[in-house]
Amino acid sequence: MENILITGGAGFIGGHLSKKLLDMGNKVVVVDDFTLGSKENVSKCLSNPNFTLIEQDASDVDALEKIMKEHQINRVYHLAANSDIQKSAKYPGIDYEKTFNTTYSVVEAMRRTGCKKLFFASTSAVYGNKTGELLKENTGSLAPISYYGGAKLASEAFISSYSYMNDYEVLIFRFPNVIGPGLTHGVIFDFIKKLQANPNELEILGDGTQCKPYLYVLDLVDAIVEYSHKERNGVEIFNIGVDTATSVKEIADMVCERMNLHNVKYKFTGGNVGWKGDVPMFQYDLSKIYATGWKAAHNSNESVKDTLAHIDL
Repeated sequence: MENILITGGAGFIGGHLSKKLLDMGNKVVVVDDFTLGSKENVSKCLSNPNFTLIEQDASDVDALEKIMKEHQINRVYHLAANSDIQKSAKYPGIDYEKTFNTTYSVVEAMRRTGCKKLFFASTSAVYGNKTGELLKENTGSLAPISYYGGAKLASEAFISSYSYMNDYEVLIFRFPNVIGPGLTHGVIFDFIKKLQANPNELEILGDGTQCKPYLYVLDLVDAIVEYSHKERNGVEIFNIGVDTATSVKEIADMVCERMNLHNVKYKFTGGNVGWKGDVPMFQYDLSKIYATGWKAAHNSNESVKDTLAHIDL
C-alpha cells in the first residue's frame, strides 16, 4: 500500500485513476481546484475511507508541500493541467499557471518532502505540427505550436532537471486524445451539445478531415498504473496510444447515429484545422511501448463508439 497524491485527480482521467488505485488498496489524496474537475468524477471514491479530496490549486507549492507532509505522500501522479486548449489560445496565461506552474509546484514540493516517485501526463502536442512524420520519443526536434504544448514541453524539461538533481524515478506518458466514460469535453462532447441545441445542422470546425488517434481512458489508466510501478532510474518517456485514427467527419457520423439523427446538415467552417494551434493529424511511433508487451484493448474507432455508448442522451 502507498500514500498517493493525484493532482487534477477530480478530472476525467483522474477520476478513473483514483478508483483504480483505491481498488488496489492504496491511500489516495486528490488535489483539484475544480476549474475543470468535479466531485461527480470521483463520486465512486468518496465513501472509501482511504480517499481524501482537497480543493486546492496545485500551483501553490507551499500548500502542496503541507498536504504531502501531512499525508506522508510517497508517490505523485501529476495530471493537473489546463485541458481547454481553445480557451488558452485566447488567454495564454492559463497554460502558464495551470499547466507549467503546477508542474513546478509538484517537483519542488517533492524535493522539499523527499518524495521520489512521479508520473507525469504529457501530450502529443510537444511534437508540434509534423504531419507525415512518425513521431518517436527521441526525436530531436520538438516544436510545439500551441501554448498548451509549450507548457507541457517546459514541464518535461523541469522534470528532467529535478529528476537528475534529486534522484527522482519518473514515468512520462505522451497522451493522444483520451476519451471514454465520464467524458466532459472535446469534440464528441461538443458535437452532442450542438446537436441537442439544433438537431438539423452541425457546425464542424475545419473541413472535417482532421484525423487523430483516440485512446480509451480505461486502457490508459491500466497502463499508467502498471508502468508507473516498474522500477527505473531517472526519466523514462513513452508515446502511448493506438495505431489507428478517426477523422472529425467520422466522429460526426458516429455521434449522429448514436443520437438517431439521419438528416443532419454538416456546416464546415473551412481549413484543415479547427483553431490556431490545432494539429490536424499526427502518427505516433508506438514501437517502444509495444516492445514491452502492452497494447490498447480498443482501437481508435472502438474508443469513440464505446464512449458514445456510455453517454446518456
